[in-house]
Amino acid sequence: MAQLDFLGYFPDLTDVQVVQYGKLQELYEEWNAKINVISRKDIDKLYEHHVQHSLAIAKYVDERQLWSSGTRIVDVGCGGGFPGIPLAIRYPECHFLLVDRIGKKVRVAQEVAHAIGLTNVEYRHAGIEEVKESFDFAVSRAVMALPDLVKLVRRCTSKALITLKGGDLAEELKPRQCSGTLVIPISTYFQEEFFATKNITYTPFQSNNSSKK
Repeated sequence: MAQLDFLGYFPDLTDVQVVQYGKLQELYEEWNAKINVISRKDIDKLYEHHVQHSLAIAKYVDERQLWSSGTRIVDVGCGGGFPGIPLAIRYPECHFLLVDRIGKKVRVAQEVAHAIGLTNVEYRHAGIEEVKESFDFAVSRAVMALPDLVKLVRRCTSKALITLKGGDLAEELKPRQCSGTLVIPISTYFQEEFFATKNITYTPFQSNNSSKK
């Protein structure tokens, strides 16, 4: 259970949530053997490099009390389910749509979520520009340059884009689309060395979609 030690950062998790997180290693190993969605060398670091990394967003969300019951979140370029699935476990009262252009990745996310009993997640084999619904927040992990992502998601997202990014973000933050973006080092929340150069970005939007239902 050593790999689950990171759950100590979230002392309010229910027994159900702990069990759900605990099942992810076996499920992703099983699916990765069929459909390679996580690099072979990285699968042994699933919890730190993927699950805990995803939950850095949760630490920021909790700190600022951004999400509540009924909040709608779209995960853009979800891959095999990150950050969407770990966040959906953490926030069972929120609704998540996981979107990716690669169908086999969406299938893995769907099968893993089904196996652990998640009922607050939907899935879409599509690009974000094809999604017609409106959301409160968008989340993403290293899908594309931040200015490009902002352009794509702000038409369907009313409050903010939250991403996971590594390295120096100075150039990405220069375009006007990223005006007002906050950069929060993940080391603010997690002490493990892996997170030393990784960040959360928070790009707030005007409530230009608030009238859309």
